[in-house]
Amino acid sequence: MRFPLRLAVASKDGLAISEHFGHAKRFAVYEVAPECCRLLEQREVEHYCLGNSSSQTAMAGILEAIKDCHAVFVARIGDGPTDKLTAIGVAAVSGYAWEPIEASLLDYVRRLAAGEALA
Repeated sequence: MRFPLRLAVASKDGLAISEHFGHAKRFAVYEVAPECCRLLEQREVEHYCLGNSSSQTAMAGILEAIKDCHAVFVARIGDGPTDKLTAIGVAAVSGYAWEPIEASLLDYVRRLAAGEALA
């Protein structure tokens, strides 16, 4: 694994991983190595979850917006979006839901660097 990694985060407040994947209107993209984490940019997207339906156009835009990221960190995500992300090589990570962003991203990358298998 080569570091730094690009990691996308869905957050309501910019402090914690607190947004459902389908409700996100932006993803914060970070560059993370085991020893440092820095915000690169905010990428605006159209949220795709429309209650009982979803927008496939919005999903395509989200996939395009985060396709260069190793993983996307979210509070929640369904199986369908997870499968679509996996198909483009982006891991869906919800195990850090409601946790502080930078500490979570650093923990994730340090665990990867140590060779831990992460779900």
